[in-house]
Amino acid sequence: MEKFSSKEMVESENLLASQLESLYQVSNVLSESLDLEKTLRGVLKALSTHAEMQLGMVTLIEPESGELLLYAIHSENLSRVEQIEQEEVRYRYGEGLIGSILESGEPIVISRIADEPRFLDRLRLYNAILPFIAVPIKVAHNNVGVLAAQPPACGRFELEERARFMEMVANLIGQSVHVGKTIITFHFTTQVLADERDNLRRKVKSDYGFSNMVGHTSTMKRIFELVRQVAKWNTTVLIRGESGTGKELIANAIHYNSPRANSTFVKLNCAALPDNLLESELFGHEKGAFTGAINTRKGRFEQANGGTIFLDEIGEISASFQAKLLRVLQEGEFERVGGNKTIKVDVRIIAATNRDLESEVEKNEFREDLYYRLNVMPINLPPLRERAEDIPELANFLLEKIAKQQGRPLEITESAIRILVKHNWPGNVRELENRLERAAIFSVEGVIDRDVVVETGLEDELQLGSNTPAGTVDFDDPELDEKEKVIAALEQAGWVQAKAARLLNMTPRQIAYRIQVLGIKVRRI
Repeated sequence: MEKFSSKEMVESENLLASQLESLYQVSNVLSESLDLEKTLRGVLKALSTHAEMQLGMVTLIEPESGELLLYAIHSENLSRVEQIEQEEVRYRYGEGLIGSILESGEPIVISRIADEPRFLDRLRLYNAILPFIAVPIKVAHNNVGVLAAQPPACGRFELEERARFMEMVANLIGQSVHVGKTIITFHFTTQVLADERDNLRRKVKSDYGFSNMVGHTSTMKRIFELVRQVAKWNTTVLIRGESGTGKELIANAIHYNSPRANSTFVKLNCAALPDNLLESELFGHEKGAFTGAINTRKGRFEQANGGTIFLDEIGEISASFQAKLLRVLQEGEFERVGGNKTIKVDVRIIAATNRDLESEVEKNEFREDLYYRLNVMPINLPPLRERAEDIPELANFLLEKIAKQQGRPLEITESAIRILVKHNWPGNVRELENRLERAAIFSVEGVIDRDVVVETGLEDELQLGSNTPAGTVDFDDPELDEKEKVIAALEQAGWVQAKAARLLNMTPRQIAYRIQVLGIKVRRI
């Protein structure tokens, strides 16, 4: 059994004490910042100050090249450090001592650098007559870098102790390097996230810009101009219209073109929740306010502070809840469920409804004071059937959107457009978009023509609801294709083929052939 002298025992104890102090300092440095480069420099400085491990360096794998890139170094020779940083020192896999450690995953302890032929001395900093220790940095058992430093002259036993200490430090560094997707560079991540945020803002601005509000009828032009004006201010807006007319789209346009565009935009469908849940959802709740409230939770109004909240289906809330909502609109303050602290918020309100609030006010089903608070700037959206002239433009706009989703070009023919214009559209723009998406699925070649629209069932609806009087169709109209002329003649003739043939100056045999070739579904009256 090897025996140690009293001097060696004291030296060992002193070394252990300095290493424990150094580990404490290293752990503090690693917890101070998410800037990896700054953190690693701090670690190397702590090793130099408290553990006598001089000229520390950290190399990490660069994902793009697979090479080890010098990431941090500590030296009193600041001018040389600046030169090294400009040189961008690299080590290939298996190259020199550093590359060998990446290859083997094992530490290397050298008693005297001058005796090691693999030492490349690229940094031109190290003392050739002193020892050198380099250990791998690992993340989940994978080698991702190398930690190296130069200790003072010492015996083999002390070198081995210092090497074990360096491995412990390398393990701590590995934990801080491991951030999920990438092994390297927290400082790049910040810029990447900022760029992504800016790109998302530009995309949102583009998606909800005024250029995406389609319509050229005088009614829609007035609405678009009103939206442009109201977006500039913090005025409460009440958007009214049937389901599917685009109320949420208008709300988006108002927020993302307002001074609050960079703040939060929170949406809530008031009809989707009962009163007790609606109150918690909007105002939040304190811990223990009710069964299951295990944590304090911010409500939608707090989340939207500084931004905008969109309350869809506002006409569906109960009379009891209307009073609570009125206070927020009037005073900008509320209490969380189960709390007694008054919370003030700065939130712009945009509400929407498809109900006749005036008649509900007369019947005392909707508070009159809340109605006036909401109805500061009303925007009334017409149903699609009242602006049929916009259908061609809308259809092409929506089809372009669907084409992007499907990743292929899509187009629609004039004959298909004419069928769309004739439809009553009880579901408004939402129904039109759904119908076009269905038609796009049926269209193998990407061309939506009359036949594809027929496959969606739309033409059958038109025929069943047709009230076109006989003699109103001009069969010489060049805009009508052959199939449309035949169907129009059949409708006017009550689906009697002989009569339809006379309207088209055809024989019964000719029109029967056309019906077969054109794939027209014959109705039985």
